[in-house]
Order: sequence, then structure tokens, then C-alpha cells
Amino acid sequence: MSGHSKWSTIKHQKGAADARRGAIFTKLSRDIALAVRDGGGADPEMNFRLRLSIEKAKNSNMPQDNIVRAVKRGAGEGGEGDERLEEIFYEGYGPGGGAILLHAVTTNRNRTAAEVRFTFNRGGGNLGESGCVAWNFETKGVITVAVSDDDQGEELGLLAIDAGAEDIKIEDGFLEIFTAPETLLTVQAVLAEQGVAAESSEVSRVPKTTIMLESKEAEQTLRLLDSLEELADVQKAYTSADFPSEVLEQYQAAS
Repeated sequence: MSGHSKWSTIKHQKGAADARRGAIFTKLSRDIALAVRDGGGADPEMNFRLRLSIEKAKNSNMPQDNIVRAVKRGAGEGGEGDERLEEIFYEGYGPGGGAILLHAVTTNRNRTAAEVRFTFNRGGGNLGESGCVAWNFETKGVITVAVSDDDQGEELGLLAIDAGAEDIKIEDGFLEIFTAPETLLTVQAVLAEQGVAAESSEVSRVPKTTIMLESKEAEQTLRLLDSLEELADVQKAYTSADFPSEVLEQYQAAS
């Protein structure tokens, strides 16, 4: 598994821990409300985006009552201000030149832009113009599964391909499965029927090309990504940066 993919998996695990503190529930609620408002209504069977958002919330141990309230807010039944939520993507570069793409949801575009710019500058990166890095990212479903050996990885990978996956990668004891966003849950369900539990499963922005960072720049970039994701209006950070294994081990130990 590449350093970039390992970072994504570690972030998923760290996110589950953050959820216990409740920090991520607000962001998950926004995801759900926007999915209802912009994705096609409050029925997850008819709204694929909502179905994904609810699945993500459940995987983060978000209480069912919170999910129901978020759906109602998105439908205009349970709160104020959700109609003012705006999705924005910010683009920039981290130390060492790794591209960074941020998905933000805000009620105040000027406030969020100022916070993002300040965080980039403080972390040794820089906020770029719209379009400067987005071209290097594709929207994909990504499922990561721990495997005992390459043979098991190939067996599960073929199962995933038969279920509709587009590509697989086996490396360092992990199987990565790439799907079209709309087939993510189908492939995940087929794996679950075989008793396979995923380390992570999400719709992500996957870089077409990555850049390996030196240790110093890797540490700085990891800190910057953490700082950006800690901003209240930032839902998710994506990067083309690849990280040395020893730096990621230290990062995981400190998470």
C-alpha cells in the first residue's frame, strides 16, 4: 500500500476516534442535510448520495437520532439555516509541493476562505486558484481490506471485480478496491456477504499522480492536513502527497 493510501486509512481510523468526542458529528450532519437538499430528497432508496452519507455516519457510530434530525433539517423540517449551506472546494499546495484539495461546507464563504488561507500559510503551504489541482483528482469509491497474503487479496479482488469494481491494488497486506461512486455500496455488500470487513469504505478524491515527500516536508504536510481538517467548515482534505513509511508510523503512533 502506498504511503498516500496508508495516510487515508489512518485518517479513517483517527476519524472514528474523533467521532467519540462528537467533533465529527456536525460535519456528518451537514453531509446528510446537503444530500437531502441537493441529492434528491429524504428517501435513501431513491437518493444515492444520502444513502452514502448515512452509511458513513453509521460507520462513525453517529446515533440514529442524530441521523434522523439531519435528514429532517435537510428537508426543511427540523432546523434553521441549512438552506444557506454552501459547498466549496479549495485548492492549494503543501510543503514539498503535494497538491491539496479541500471539500468545505459553509454558511459564510468569506470567513471560511480566510481561515483556510491562514491555515495554509501557517503550515508552510499556499492556497491556490480554483482549478490549480482539481484536475489531478478523480472521484472514486475506495474500499480498503486487510488481507493475510497476496493470494487472499487476489481472491477477494476478483470477487470485487465481478461485483462491479473497476480496479484493485494489493500491497503491504492490504487490498484496495476502486469503484465508480454509484457501485461502492454494491461491492461493499458483496464483500460483507463473504464475511469481509473493510478497514475503510468511502467515496474519495483519488489523485491520478502522487509525489513522494522527504521526511521533513512529509511531517509538515501531515500537520497541515490535520490543521485543515480541524477547521469547522472543512469536511475533508485530499492530497497527492505520498509519505515515507517511517514518518507515517510516527504519525499513527501519535494519533
